[in-house]
Amino acid sequence: MSYLVLARKWRPQHFNEVIGQQPVVRTLQNALKRSRVSHAMLFSGVRGVGKTTLARIMAKALNCQSEKEDRPCNKCDSCLEITNGSALDLHEIDGASNRGIQEIRELKENIRFFPTKSRYKIIIIDEVHMLTTEAFNALLKTLEEPPKHVFFMFATTELHKIPITILSRCQRYELKRIAFAELHDFFKKVAEKEGVAVSAKALSIITREADGSVRDGLSLLDQMFSFGGDQVKDEDVVDVLGLVDHTVFEKLAASLLSGDLARGLELLDRTYRAGIDIKRFANDLLNFFRTVLICKTSPHPEELLDISDMELQEAKKIAAGQSAETLYQYFHLLLQGIGQMQYSPRPRMILEMALIKAAQAGQIVPASVLLERFDDCFRQSLSLPLSQVAPADPVVVETNQPEDIKEKDVSGSREVSAVKEKMSEKKTVSPKPAETEITQPGPSVAKSLAPATHQKDVRKNWDDFVAYVKERKSWMSHVLQLCDRVEEHDDDLIMIFSQPTEYKILDQSENMKLLTRYVQDFFQKELKPRLRVRGGEDACGNSDNSVSEERRALARDPLVRMATEVFGGRVASVRTGPKFR
Repeated sequence: MSYLVLARKWRPQHFNEVIGQQPVVRTLQNALKRSRVSHAMLFSGVRGVGKTTLARIMAKALNCQSEKEDRPCNKCDSCLEITNGSALDLHEIDGASNRGIQEIRELKENIRFFPTKSRYKIIIIDEVHMLTTEAFNALLKTLEEPPKHVFFMFATTELHKIPITILSRCQRYELKRIAFAELHDFFKKVAEKEGVAVSAKALSIITREADGSVRDGLSLLDQMFSFGGDQVKDEDVVDVLGLVDHTVFEKLAASLLSGDLARGLELLDRTYRAGIDIKRFANDLLNFFRTVLICKTSPHPEELLDISDMELQEAKKIAAGQSAETLYQYFHLLLQGIGQMQYSPRPRMILEMALIKAAQAGQIVPASVLLERFDDCFRQSLSLPLSQVAPADPVVVETNQPEDIKEKDVSGSREVSAVKEKMSEKKTVSPKPAETEITQPGPSVAKSLAPATHQKDVRKNWDDFVAYVKERKSWMSHVLQLCDRVEEHDDDLIMIFSQPTEYKILDQSENMKLLTRYVQDFFQKELKPRLRVRGGEDACGNSDNSVSEERRALARDPLVRMATEVFGGRVASVRTGPKFR
């Protein structure tokens, strides 16, 4: 005895049995009741959502011999013949196999004759988009003015491939993916009717993998019933279907967001060893981050996400502790990695690097939060003595120095005097030559925001400069110690060596660029290093100007300009190195 698979066994035979397509079903039923059925109908949608099923039910309803309004009755001879596939007046054609003009000519010749037994001849063409252009053209006239005893019903998964001339002659019904909740309830009902106990998580995994398709989900259920017998567990679905438990994505996302990269790589390795397709895994992980991001940004994520309530709650929990900017950064890095995986012979390595980048990116603080913190620091700085204000970092903005403050208003003379006293107090107390102040001109209280650095003398501070370089490039400091004498001429820093071999390693483009950066950062002058042999000419003509250009670009940065406008300041010095004093 042949076995009837679940997808055929549970195929709907009446409009009431169709799930998830209520708008289309209602339209068809009302058309039958009011005798307003179109002679050509086109059902479109993704696989397994009921296109051919609705066409067959509609064929049964049109030829049903019952006088009741609720058709088809599924009891009369016509309904039973269509259900059994033995109806002579129902022609179901596969568009992929019968796609030429000759088949359409034979079809046109056949529909000229009246039905053999039923009321109407029904022509169902599945995957109609596979017909050739000539076949479509041959069908146009017949489709526009068919005989009164003929109805055409087309089904397609690729609506855009059908010529507009065909579409304009059909009444279109677009079927949507079945919602997760409806599909889950239907599969639960099927399992109960078949006498199989399926765990809640296993049923959720199968429903998610069905991706809105009833037929795909029933095929997965059929496979699990064959494996598990009377009971299907969570691990059965993961092992047999080669799927990933959704909790793996939750654990992996939580590990990455918490900075536990080792745990994340361990989960990836465990998944890879289980035989899971790494590209499929990466896409599912990306989809999970999309879910979390939507939970973070949308007030009603359940309307945008077609997932179970359990998965939705877990995604909301992860999203609650992260900023939208952080989640988007992770999503973007994973998306870049997945794009590279498609063309890489080692996709696992690409995914690992993407996870490492994401973990190193860390938490991203929104700009609005940074501005609030800056405002708080600014308010606190106004309440502190000027000598206690901490220096700020790389780009220094300052206004007129205390000596430039003039008493322009008699009524404000007391305040100006107080400012001058504090400034002089700061000069005598502060031992650091690098500290300076940002002051607002006028009688108001002075504001100290950021440190500026004083320019240093090349000869006096050369040993300090060598120590400065040693912290960053130890080998470069050893070369600089071989320098016999240093001189400053205009914008040039002349370094004189005894032998060319002593500075040979410095006489390279990248090393000179690095040395230029160190010189300008330390001495706070636009100096260009020059290498020279004792009694000889320059060893290098023009040093790399990219460092100076970078410094000027930073000084012209829109954020820096905005800061100078807001605080009425000016750029005092720029430091470009990753580490500076």
